[in-house]
Amino acid sequence: MHIHILGICGTFMGGIAVLAQAAGHRVTGCDAQVYPPMSTQLQQQGIELIEGFDESQLKLCPDLFVVGNVVSRGNPLMEAILDRGLPFTSGPQWLADNILRHCQVLAVAGTHGKTTTASLAAWILEDAGQRPGFLIGGVPGNFGVSARLPGGYGAGPHLPWFVIEADEYDTAFFDKRSKFVHYHPKVAVLNNLEFDHADIFPDVSAIETQFHHLIRTVPRNGLLVVNGQDQHLAATLARGCWTPVVSFGTAEGWQTGAGNGAGTLSVMEGGVQMGATEAWPLLGEHNRQNALAALLAARFAGVSIPRGLEALGRFSGVRRRMEVRGKVRGVTVYDDFAHHPTAIQTTLAGLRSKVGQSARILAVIEPRSNTMKLGVWSDSLAGSLTGADRVFCYSSQLGWDAAAALRPLGKRALTDDNIDSLVGSIVKEAREGDQILVMSNGGFGGIHEKILKRLSGE
Repeated sequence: MHIHILGICGTFMGGIAVLAQAAGHRVTGCDAQVYPPMSTQLQQQGIELIEGFDESQLKLCPDLFVVGNVVSRGNPLMEAILDRGLPFTSGPQWLADNILRHCQVLAVAGTHGKTTTASLAAWILEDAGQRPGFLIGGVPGNFGVSARLPGGYGAGPHLPWFVIEADEYDTAFFDKRSKFVHYHPKVAVLNNLEFDHADIFPDVSAIETQFHHLIRTVPRNGLLVVNGQDQHLAATLARGCWTPVVSFGTAEGWQTGAGNGAGTLSVMEGGVQMGATEAWPLLGEHNRQNALAALLAARFAGVSIPRGLEALGRFSGVRRRMEVRGKVRGVTVYDDFAHHPTAIQTTLAGLRSKVGQSARILAVIEPRSNTMKLGVWSDSLAGSLTGADRVFCYSSQLGWDAAAALRPLGKRALTDDNIDSLVGSIVKEAREGDQILVMSNGGFGGIHEKILKRLSGE
């Protein structure tokens, strides 16, 4: 089958393209901006990319158009598809019908931690010899790719495992349900639930409703792995639950051991230690909880807690999750995806636990998500950044006053709507031993390399 993907350069749709190609389909695609690294990765797979959405692409005569949620009515190619009555479907629906129905699905949902937890779960299964498939919204260091088919896919009597990052964002312009309702998981991890995506959800109750739709799809012989500390998840489960639940993060359930030091991760059930590793590589309590969720999900798939902990000692992280981009003149520059106040706060706390109180942390933020641009979290932003010694905020194209929002931080905070000027201020402030933590859910204009080059005198 020949499929043509509209919006192919997004992480999710690009992952679908890789999976479709590996499954034997001919794949082409288009997007408004075709540029590295996704364009390079796809072209290496032999996937033809077209820039723009011109209706002349109908001449490719694909069997099916797969439409990403970046596409809306008024898109010239989509309008031509509709006018001619050509077959189309959404990315999540195509994935469910063509890949996931041949697998046992382990889905990781939540406002925060999806990429890391899904990467941890996939690696635990991989290290135990299960060769899972996966589609993750980042690139796990142990794999080097964001998506692949499982080993033995389509062969043998046993369904392989497929780990997927289960996003609550909507599916397509013609299907406003969350993506994850299409996945029908055997195991679902519910990491946390906060208000986000203010461009499509009016309040947190609307998000709870979508999470409950997901819960309704998990079979009674499956498993829900749920953060027992999250009140919104508790409220969601109270709407009805038909699947066994294992809770983590509570004294009566599963939790990480008290006094875990740097490099150490121990797991407790009801106060009894069930295993430990002295080679835990990630920072912060939030990542310990991510690991616990992944361990419990993998246990259902047949990997014991001690064996899973052994695997975690060999986990090499995820790109753009506290990733060190370089070190110049004693100044370390990190890249992180944090873009919600809770994630910003926990990321800063994790870095602080690593470097101690004597090192300075220079936080560099781009409020780029739709929710941030709308100003929903502007009142919470300053509070989330109190763990930083200095704060530099890129304030371009915001519908609110970033300087006013950060005023509680006093002289510690600086805002600028010009990236090059912001880089100059950061480099002028930086001194040996500083940790520069860049947080954005986008490319941030290549600011990481700009900082490193200026630090090196280029």
